[in-house]
Amino acid sequence: MNENSSKGELNEGFALDEEVESRITDITRTYKTEEFRISTEENAEHREHSRTELKQLTFKCLKHSVHLVVVGYFSYATYHYLDVETNYCDDANNNNKSAFNGGGDGNQTNHPLCGMQFCSGYGYLILLLSFSYLALFYNLVFKAAIGHRLYRSILRPLQAKYSHLTKQRSVCVLKWLLILVCLVAFLYFETRKAPSKLVALLAPCIFILGGYTFSSQRKAIKWRQITTGIAVQFLLGIVCIRWSVGRNIFHCIGNKVAAFLGYADAGSRFVFGDTIVNEGVFAFTALPVIFFFSFIISVLYYLSVMQIVIMKLGWILRKLLDTTVCESVNAAGNIFLGMSECPLVIRPYIDQLTASEIHSIMVSGFATVSGSVLAAYLKFGASPAHLITASVMAAPASLALSKLYMPETEESKTKSSNIKLAKSEDTSILDAAANGASNAVPIVMGIIANLVAFLGFITFLNVVVSWLGFLVGLDQIDFEWIFSKLFIPLAWIMGVPWKDCDIVAKVVATKTIINEFVAYERLGEYIRNEAIDQARSAGIATFAICGFANPSSMGILIGSLSAMAPKRRPVIAAVAFRAFVVGSIVCFMSASFAGIFMDEEQAL
Repeated sequence: MNENSSKGELNEGFALDEEVESRITDITRTYKTEEFRISTEENAEHREHSRTELKQLTFKCLKHSVHLVVVGYFSYATYHYLDVETNYCDDANNNNKSAFNGGGDGNQTNHPLCGMQFCSGYGYLILLLSFSYLALFYNLVFKAAIGHRLYRSILRPLQAKYSHLTKQRSVCVLKWLLILVCLVAFLYFETRKAPSKLVALLAPCIFILGGYTFSSQRKAIKWRQITTGIAVQFLLGIVCIRWSVGRNIFHCIGNKVAAFLGYADAGSRFVFGDTIVNEGVFAFTALPVIFFFSFIISVLYYLSVMQIVIMKLGWILRKLLDTTVCESVNAAGNIFLGMSECPLVIRPYIDQLTASEIHSIMVSGFATVSGSVLAAYLKFGASPAHLITASVMAAPASLALSKLYMPETEESKTKSSNIKLAKSEDTSILDAAANGASNAVPIVMGIIANLVAFLGFITFLNVVVSWLGFLVGLDQIDFEWIFSKLFIPLAWIMGVPWKDCDIVAKVVATKTIINEFVAYERLGEYIRNEAIDQARSAGIATFAICGFANPSSMGILIGSLSAMAPKRRPVIAAVAFRAFVVGSIVCFMSASFAGIFMDEEQAL
């Protein structure tokens, strides 16, 4: 027994030793594995850190290289400009003077670099570089080092004091009296040589009175929003139309935009051929520009340039008008984007919007046109400066009038702290460019389909009404004639001279019942045939029809917003017609202000 017991204990001892050795081996193996893993991770982190440092170094070198190239190019451009100015321009001026004094031909071909031309040549280069480097300085240096402290220590307290001061009744009354005196004085000096321009003030007064009468909730109207929005629209009109410097700036911008969009003509000629393009077929000359512009917008969206611009402009509108973030951002975006594309910027938040916010978004869409269709209007002879000015003026007015006709009665769920604009889903610049061009296909096809269908339907209505008139001895009556007569009073209160009211009313009626494409085509035809007596009337008409407010656009916007927020479809459909009317009124308000500021020589 003892011997067996000893053997058993010995075996157990061996087993225990083996188990201990096995555990030690496992621990050692685990330790080595863990040590190897840690070492591998450290090496990976080290490599990643080295790679990051290399990327940063490469980016810094590239950034400094770009700056050096810009400085070098600007230096040589300056040298070349001074050389041309000294050796060519002075000689040309002397020759002109000699020829003029001698009675000869003093006409000399001016070099593009002669003189400081800020819309072309060397002056334009200075402006581009100045704005670019000022923006870089503000964002990288001033904003981080000084801007935030300046806002917290000075601007915010001043803003609070001003807000507190203006809440006092006496100060508020004094402020508005001062504004009224300035307005009366300005209108007196502006219209003393042409008192008939004052007729254009009737339109804003009637529209504001109508807004109060038909407002969905009169007690909820915030008059500060309304007056501020209309005042900003009025001031933009002064800057962009009446002030010669602002007018020249927008004229320059308009020409640059027209020239830029004109580059799409090369693609149209390659694809469709010179014969079709030279014939001026609408589908092959005007509409292909939409592909090009959509291509550019998609690339800018991928690079986050559009988001930055829209957010900055939206912030300005929000601070001025005290509107919500989504409303303001959408109104700013509609200056550049179309009514269907712009809501995509705030797509994640559409489900949370109130009925008033949805109404405001739809009004902004109806009151403006997108950059992608500007070239189509330019093909019909519309002024690019007028089109851009109309879109800029419509941004604050659309917010103001939307809040007059449908004030906010709910608390907004979207705040500036929880709003982030959607980023592009494209994987690269090439992907963004290709998708941008492809995304324009349904837009172009939608325009073609709507033009074919609506023009056919209007022709049918014209024939029916004309036949009914023929039966009672009225041969000249058709559907468009009846509708245009209803718009004659509107044309007159916008400042159109009475002799041109009939033609302008036809154009506005065409835009309202068909669309703005047909309206601009007919306006261009009237201008070419000199059917419009005054160029100022054509300018007012250009502003009045610069918007997407028409029946087909109403259906398109209802469909696109409903697709983004299916749960809000009943609300979207309920406010659509009101938004359509208010969007049209915004365009008419811009046209009436243009009628006050525009002289005959400034109109076209």
